Amino acid sequence: MTDEKQANEFDHPLAAAMYDQVEGSREDLDHYVAIIDELGARTVIDVGCGTGVLAIRLASSGHSVIGVDPAGHMIAVARAKAGADRVQWVHGTAEDVPDTLGQRKADVAVMTGNVAQVFLIDDAWLSTLRAIREALHPDGHLVFETRIPERRAWEEWAEWGTSVHHVEGVGEVHDRFTLVRVTEPYVTFRSDNTLPDGTVVPSESTLIFRSMPDLERTLAEAGFTISEVRDAADRPGREWVVIARVRA
Repeated sequence: MTDEKQANEFDHPLAAAMYDQVEGSREDLDHYVAIIDELGARTVIDVGCGTGVLAIRLASSGHSVIGVDPAGHMIAVARAKAGADRVQWVHGTAEDVPDTLGQRKADVAVMTGNVAQVFLIDDAWLSTLRAIREALHPDGHLVFETRIPERRAWEEWAEWGTSVHHVEGVGEVHDRFTLVRVTEPYVTFRSDNTLPDGTVVPSESTLIFRSMPDLERTLAEAGFTISEVRDAADRPGREWVVIARVRA
């Protein structure tokens, strides 16, 4: 699967409509808000912002925020939310952010959830990192999370089965999760969503589980240095929360 095909899997009206309900109350975003405040950041780039939960939350607390996502349906959901007018939305990728900012620079860029793991090949990952580096101040930071490969999260995913969600404007949707294949460092999974009329809307995604040496290498190639690796407060021992600073 290419990164372009992967991006298209997220750009579906049903996926966008279901996203917030599937993700739940998003306590996982609390530690990003805390880190952003700790770093004293005022201008933030939310790369892979999805339906804009974090971007709107930050903007509502006074931050200047750019939310960027290649999935147009996700951006449309974000734009329709209360407080969305405080965010500058970009339908595109991290490569579009430097031109959007112009002469301005951001203090922090974040990639929440699985965003950092959707870039399956180093060229795409490095292109994203370099674009973020270009958009940041010389003393700026990148903060992202990525699952620890040794924890083998996919073994738990294989037991998820089917969940039911009530989607506004659609009705009851049955979401059947299937682990498709594991070829480390790649893990592919499938989500089949059955609509009230019996129509099945499939979606298949692949994540890469990069090792810490690979993260260190690629970040260094893109002009970053890891300053700290923290535990994810909502998933202790399962994820790395990486804080990287722009290398002088």
